[in-house]
Amino acid sequence: MLLLLVNPLQAEWKLPDSFQIHGFASQAFILSTDNNFFGGSKDNGTFDFRELGINASWRILPRLQVAAQGVARWAGENDEGSPRLDYGLVDYAFVSNAKNTWGLRLGRVINPIGFYNDTRDVAFTRPSIFLPQSIYFDRTRDVALSADGGQVYGEQRTSIGDFILQFNIAKPRVGTREERALLSHDFPGQLKGDTSVFGRLLYEKDGGGIRLGFSSFWANFDFDSALSTDSISSGSIEFSPLIFSGQYNGERLSLTSEVALRHFSYSDFGPRIPDTDFTGLSWYFQATYRFTPRWSAVARFDSLCTELGDCNGEDFAAKTGQPAHRRFADDWMVGLRWDVTSSIMVRTEFHHIRGTAWITTEDNPNINDLHEDWNMFSLLVSFRF
Repeated sequence: MLLLLVNPLQAEWKLPDSFQIHGFASQAFILSTDNNFFGGSKDNGTFDFRELGINASWRILPRLQVAAQGVARWAGENDEGSPRLDYGLVDYAFVSNAKNTWGLRLGRVINPIGFYNDTRDVAFTRPSIFLPQSIYFDRTRDVALSADGGQVYGEQRTSIGDFILQFNIAKPRVGTREERALLSHDFPGQLKGDTSVFGRLLYEKDGGGIRLGFSSFWANFDFDSALSTDSISSGSIEFSPLIFSGQYNGERLSLTSEVALRHFSYSDFGPRIPDTDFTGLSWYFQATYRFTPRWSAVARFDSLCTELGDCNGEDFAAKTGQPAHRRFADDWMVGLRWDVTSSIMVRTEFHHIRGTAWITTEDNPNINDLHEDWNMFSLLVSFRF
């Protein structure tokens, strides 16, 4: 008689074929003149910008999937590496066939904003080391990236192109970083995200050769003041931008532009933050050229005006005594990318900037020491699996 003995230590534990796990890690060096960006970059440069992340997805059933991503991020004094859940959701597709896809996502869902918000964390999917700061502010990254609630999504594939719709109802994530950015100070009390709506409609033709998009959202924030004085009261903020996006992708050349009208409304905060209502303008134009499958170059002009009618900041300076250049930023950038392997990428870029509107006060506590004209060089190495 033949006896077959199986050593339990040799048994394999195998993950389901539909389970995927990926990760990424990036480290950058930043050197700037006059003003700090993501740490003490203006002295001898800084290595204080790095990103670590891991994400996983599992298709439990043909129409049911779960996915999540955790990230730790260091970006100067504004972000000191505390781990957080970027997204964690359940995705069910009600309809899925050759012509249509319709489904629902519940949990912490990605906000459908512009072309790049969905994948802004992974350096390989960004067009440059830093996204255009006039639209994709890094100082308010978390509140822009995702929110807690639900998303209805759909895709209609037709003979003239594909139409993709996403609509979110969710509460934005708000922390101390976002409070400082939205209120210009960390006041005693708590800023919370209230029920908000987000929407995006994309059109794609020829497999993404032409892409057009329109995004908008109505984000609401409530501040509960902990002060007993009248200098700062409980108030609310509404932020409702309109974003228009366009992109051409050829064999070697890609051209991208996005324009945003950003409307803000502040109310009931008291004399420290008077009731105000204003609209700003952001836009950029970007060109990417792929010399070879592994080498590419990018050039971009990125412009931010905080308030239409006062783009030079003179009225703001007269009212507040702060530098006028805190209300605008024009950024000329050129960069180079080298994909060493499919898993390792090296990037470098140079910025010439006029204005300081997207610089954080955490890295520059004395705003009167800021310079209107400044330069920045950065080098980044990124790995993914």
